[in-house]
Amino acid sequence: MPKFERTAAILVAAGRGLRAGSGGPKQYRSIGGQTVIFRAMEPFCRHPQIFAVQPVLNPDDTAIFSDAVSELRHEPPATGGTTRQASVHAGLEALASHKPDIVLIHDAARPFVSAALISRAIEAASRTGAAIPAIPVTDTIKLIDSNGNVEATPERARLRVAQTPQAFRFEVILDAHRRAARDRRSDFTDDAALAEWAGLTVATFEGDPANMKLTTPEDFLREEARLGAMLGDVRTGSGYDVHAFGDGDHVMICGVRVPHTKGFLAHSDGDVGLHALVDAILGALADGDIGSHFPPTDPKWKGAASDQFLKYTVDRVTARGGRIAHLDVTLICERPKIGPLRDTMRARIAEITGLALSRVAVKATTSERLGFTGREEGIAAVASATIRLPWSD
Repeated sequence: MPKFERTAAILVAAGRGLRAGSGGPKQYRSIGGQTVIFRAMEPFCRHPQIFAVQPVLNPDDTAIFSDAVSELRHEPPATGGTTRQASVHAGLEALASHKPDIVLIHDAARPFVSAALISRAIEAASRTGAAIPAIPVTDTIKLIDSNGNVEATPERARLRVAQTPQAFRFEVILDAHRRAARDRRSDFTDDAALAEWAGLTVATFEGDPANMKLTTPEDFLREEARLGAMLGDVRTGSGYDVHAFGDGDHVMICGVRVPHTKGFLAHSDGDVGLHALVDAILGALADGDIGSHFPPTDPKWKGAASDQFLKYTVDRVTARGGRIAHLDVTLICERPKIGPLRDTMRARIAEITGLALSRVAVKATTSERLGFTGREEGIAAVASATIRLPWSD
């Protein structure tokens, strides 16, 4: 693709997903431990050829959207309309000032879009000006009349299932949407149909059978089962850390600043809870330990906040195509008292890792006044991490 081709993406997420059953808009539900909208949006945000991702939302969903995709960079959300067509038009107008050459339009209800499919979409739009991903139909399709009787059997070889992201020259599809709005045409179910109405020739390129739309409760059950089968390599790692007390007026424990009469003697912020969790995750990955990734001899980690160590380690799991299933940390100390802060610490770990709160455990115990923790000379932590990875050799 020529370097001058600036590509943007629109994520259409304003629908209510009523056919998916109870539980709120389907794009904000969890599947495989992540929200649908995060899974749908992340590949576009990470793709090296896309410079802007434009979400289009129902204004009632602003807060839940922000929570779901807080780790991703995107344009300020545009307000969606009462139809998908109106929402796409809003997204196009929001991007107009950026003047992209190519735009990809993707449904938030398709959470399994791959980087390879996005690359094919960009290439196809650059070559043809308008193109959609499509997969062959494997079942025989019947055209029926108003009484439910078979009227015709279309030739299966010529039928395709259309997917998103649908890809267009930006100015061309923006003009088509503006024309449809002027003519008060609002009945197009996808952008390819609108483009056809506007007189464009729409090409197809190879779609992806895994890039299916979540519509019904059965779709969620099927995909949960598929993801579970894919991530069948379940691993557990353990971690341990200890830091002595020194001068100070607080300690960092599990990402939370805890007032105390002492501080930690440490190269970084000395967060024993997060350090133990990092080693537990790295152990499950068989990927060294915290010292090999963040050497204490390296001055750039002097006084560093340990949440970045944990985020980095979670990214190591994601890069392997896996996910974290559960984290458990036990803190061993006489003081400060952990009990009143336990849920705050759980919430902070959940925030750092992107896990549900129900997948994070924080416990505390004393050593019955025995040993260095009993003498209040420091704090120790032990942790375990359960992760799921795709099967490999």
